[in-house]
Amino acid sequence: MNVTPLHDKVVIKAASKDETTASGIILPSSGDKERPEQGEVVAIGPGRMLDSGSRAPMSVSVGQKVLFKKYAPDEIKMDKEEYLVVSDGDVLAVLN
Repeated sequence: MNVTPLHDKVVIKAASKDETTASGIILPSSGDKERPEQGEVVAIGPGRMLDSGSRAPMSVSVGQKVLFKKYAPDEIKMDKEEYLVVSDGDVLAVLN
């Protein structure tokens, strides 16, 4: 993927909702159209422009697993992959 988000935008690859049973059977999420709420950060913008002319630092970095607002993301498709774009303020937490 070759995308550079602008301002305070964060590009996220949504986490798969596939579930594995105790016996090891993978149950795909193909029938479930629930909006994702977590994923991995793949790109970040330079930060929001402040009144002083400087930029506010981003609160996340590439590679972090994050939790974000359910209805905040815009969906984009690049190279047959789906990504989500959210504002830095819509990221609720970093998952460890």
